[in-house]
Amino acid sequence: MTNVSVPAAGRSSWSLGVELLTRPYPLSARVVVPMVTLMLVVPGYLIIGAMNADRTLNLPQLALDRLIPLQPAWTLVYASHLVFLALPVLIMRQEEQIRRTFLAYLLVWITGYVCFLVYPTVLPRPATGTIGDGFFAWCLRIVYSADQPRNNFPSLHVAHACVSALTCWRVHRGVGLAAGLWAALIALSTLFTKQHYVVDVISGMVLAGVAYLVFLRNCPRVPMSELDRRAAPVLVWWAIGIHGLVVAGFWVAYLLGRHPA
Repeated sequence: MTNVSVPAAGRSSWSLGVELLTRPYPLSARVVVPMVTLMLVVPGYLIIGAMNADRTLNLPQLALDRLIPLQPAWTLVYASHLVFLALPVLIMRQEEQIRRTFLAYLLVWITGYVCFLVYPTVLPRPATGTIGDGFFAWCLRIVYSADQPRNNFPSLHVAHACVSALTCWRVHRGVGLAAGLWAALIALSTLFTKQHYVVDVISGMVLAGVAYLVFLRNCPRVPMSELDRRAAPVLVWWAIGIHGLVVAGFWVAYLLGRHPA
């Protein structure tokens, strides 16, 4: 029997997404080097945080920070950052754009580290009694236990999310708009969870803008294939669905913790 190739326009979104994810990823040395370098740089966040523990730490709090209430429900948005960061990697197919995106990430992290050392900050955590009870408060306590209250200025959470959104915009306008909204919600979540000050968020956005101007603005635009164009929006929903499954898993763990067998 002869296999017949089905045009992208006549196939389901599921099959398009599966094919996009299972195709070989462009991984030449020009791409692998910045990827691996980024993975080696990331653990420095913990090292610098430990180094700053015994230093005089700054509190760049504004009046606006005091007006923003603690909202533990925003922890779910804050935690979506980990899934969101995979989105541009999934939809990018052009080697030069992949390389430049990882260089932009590296610029964000290295600049952030310099700022953490030159201007170390701390954000005192809310008192335990003010966090409340329930699933959202439980999730926020997990975030607090896993992330030290230092290394705030600039917010790498915000900077990284904004670079990811700008990368998606370069690839696909519709996905870029969705990613931009997602990044904006992540930025707000850092404030409502009391993980960052307002100035941290603003500086993170500025840092992302600089990284975009240096590495991504002049990146050559290559027309997307029909497969890539149609499958990219599907991957947004896949990313949202994956985050939903992760949240569901934590919900089950929360219920089991409350009612052990």
